[in-house]
Amino acid sequence: MSGVPILSIIVLAPATGALLIALFGGNPRVPRIIGLVVSAVSLLGSAWVYATYDRVAGGYQLVQSVRWIPSLGVSYTVGVDGISAPMLLLTSLVVFTGTLVSWDVKERPREYFALLLLLVTGVMGVFASVDAFLLFFFYEMAVLPMYLLIAIWGSTRKEYSAMKLTLFLFAGSAMLVVVLVLTYWAVGLHTFDMRIWSQHKFGAVFQRWVFLLALLGFGTLIPIWPLHTWSPDGHVAAPTAVSMLHAGVLLKIGAYGLIRLGLTMFPAGWSDWRMLLIGIGLINIVYGAFCAMSQTDLKYVIGYSSVSHMGYVLVGLGLGDRFGLAGAAFQMFAHGVMTALFFALIGFVYEQTHTREIAKITGLMSKVPLVAACFVIAGASSMGLPSTAGFVSELLVYVGMVTQSPWIAAIAFVGVVATATYVLRLLSRILLGEPSEVVLPIHDAPPLRFLPMAILAAAILIVGILPASLYSTVTSGVAPIVAKLVGG
Repeated sequence: MSGVPILSIIVLAPATGALLIALFGGNPRVPRIIGLVVSAVSLLGSAWVYATYDRVAGGYQLVQSVRWIPSLGVSYTVGVDGISAPMLLLTSLVVFTGTLVSWDVKERPREYFALLLLLVTGVMGVFASVDAFLLFFFYEMAVLPMYLLIAIWGSTRKEYSAMKLTLFLFAGSAMLVVVLVLTYWAVGLHTFDMRIWSQHKFGAVFQRWVFLLALLGFGTLIPIWPLHTWSPDGHVAAPTAVSMLHAGVLLKIGAYGLIRLGLTMFPAGWSDWRMLLIGIGLINIVYGAFCAMSQTDLKYVIGYSSVSHMGYVLVGLGLGDRFGLAGAAFQMFAHGVMTALFFALIGFVYEQTHTREIAKITGLMSKVPLVAACFVIAGASSMGLPSTAGFVSELLVYVGMVTQSPWIAAIAFVGVVATATYVLRLLSRILLGEPSEVVLPIHDAPPLRFLPMAILAAAILIVGILPASLYSTVTSGVAPIVAKLVGG
């Protein structure tokens, strides 16, 4: 594979697929097949990159650079390190399974799959970018298709939710533009290369305020409390595959961007605001869990649980030590797989019963045992039970909390109890008992429909039972950031 621009293939394969669909997607079967093929290409490429990444050497690898806008110092520079490699694998996994879940989309499949692949290109591009301008370019590319996918193929106040999502994210983007311009001007070397930016010594006051802008800009997408309200509405309104991508990978762009253009660039700014990060993270954990507990719609439960689980990422970033940062990166992967599985399962139940009301759904265990088993695996990971991916990520963050302040861990523990309460109550209500009227006619998922659920459930268990390979990868990525934060 030496000499093959594998990262560009991973990033640009979905965009190529979108172009092919636009040109030749007249037959309804063609967009599905093209979508599945390019998703498989990205998945195989990401798996190869993840498997061959040199964890001992660390740093950016497989770097490819081409001049793009020389007058501004912008280049198409892509590379992968110990944080971005798992994110590329996660995105590929979610989009491959999301394409399978979307196989039966009948309304305008040509436009649907083309927009879905453009969205994926944006997400892949963010995780592979080494140039800050390129990262922002791909960041924006991921937002516009999301609006159209929700507004056209969504449900439950879809226009309102799509517009709300777009306004929030564009407001965040405006702050990120200021971050880019100020940092570019301060570095003064006519480049957007983040490797060069990270070596620059910014003033303490500059770092303080630019880090805060980056926190607000990327935090809108994470989403941080109180800027989170667009997220549950977006989850509920989006079609199944878009909900999977939305919660599974789009939220991770916010945390990833904050690591790249926040912690890495402005360690003194991080030090000034780290307690704010931890405080917001704790609010996310507890507030999101209690909101999830009071919901009656399956999608809203998982939407608010995402707000809660992303709180662990925020706390981990605020802790800034090797346990906290590794736990945050681990949680980004674990939550992505778990939430994608939840939304795939909810999508299946909704297609069969035409309802997401928890009170109307009982007895799934007796009617659809395979689907019910996947619900149990996703629920176990959400509660952080051993042998699931959620256990390792939350354990790492908790070790970091206890190491720095037992009080932080004590507050977060309230969220753990609340999470266990709503997950167990949800599973007992929808899985146990006699099948309700809407559940009686349904049958277990056919092989093609069950395959994406099985893949995501297997990923949760593999990472939970064999966490070493993911842990060694993320630690090779966070080690230089920890060194920089400790050094101030």
